[in-house]
Amino acid sequence: MAGSPTARRRRLAIELKKLREENGFTCSHVGKELDWSSSKVNRMETGQGRVQPSDVDALCRFYGTPDELRDLLKSLAKESKTKGWWHAHGDAVPSWFSVYVGLEQAAASLRSYHSEFVPGLLQTSDYASEQSRAWVDHTTDEIQRMVDVRMRRQDLLMSRSAPDLWTVVHQSALMHVVGSRRVMADQLERMLEMAKLKNVTIQVLPFDAGAYPTTGSFTVLGFPEQEDPDVVYREGLTDSVYLEHPTDVALYTKAFDHLRALALSPQRSGLLIKRVLEEHSQ
Repeated sequence: MAGSPTARRRRLAIELKKLREENGFTCSHVGKELDWSSSKVNRMETGQGRVQPSDVDALCRFYGTPDELRDLLKSLAKESKTKGWWHAHGDAVPSWFSVYVGLEQAAASLRSYHSEFVPGLLQTSDYASEQSRAWVDHTTDEIQRMVDVRMRRQDLLMSRSAPDLWTVVHQSALMHVVGSRRVMADQLERMLEMAKLKNVTIQVLPFDAGAYPTTGSFTVLGFPEQEDPDVVYREGLTDSVYLEHPTDVALYTKAFDHLRALALSPQRSGLLIKRVLEEHSQ
């Protein structure tokens, strides 16, 4: 699987769970047969922590997996142990957010709704700095490292394997002054520039859009391989939630479709962004 170590670890977990279920075993049964705890088997199937190639080999031999598939899964286990560029930034990328960055790097599509702030992938460094400063008491160095990570994430949109980003931003995020009007003007100019990219679509949900189904900002990540199901990501103040159950993903996908139907067209959204930009520039 192409992409980040996080995505390869996720694919490995999916394949291991599929093998167990196809053989009709429980985690407890597999653990007992291999002299492991059932929790170890469960961790391997949920992508929690790194999986040793030797453990994958033992599982595959127990399941009677063909050599070709066993070698592929062992290769995934080896590749998933490598570190992504974001790991070099230490605690500037919390462990709960590190998973998202890894998935984001491997995504083929990103469908997101943002109710309060401009999406991180579209932020200027000044806007990102002001937002990072507002969370908790960070040192100047910590803030800069957080901003560096956000700016590095944006390289993804310019890469050869750039995902298709479609985002709906509430009008309040455009009106809300973060830092200063100059910072906001620069930020809105950045959004207009990014909207020119073929793989970026920006829509604005206006104040008069009426009622809409949402409990806050979220992102639906889609992946290039059919075997890798979509993931819904929701971020909190100190943690995050990842939803993978088909029912949950379908609900959020439907909610996003509803939001973009209520939002202004990309062209009219651009006109609104320009109008707000003029207001911030006065």
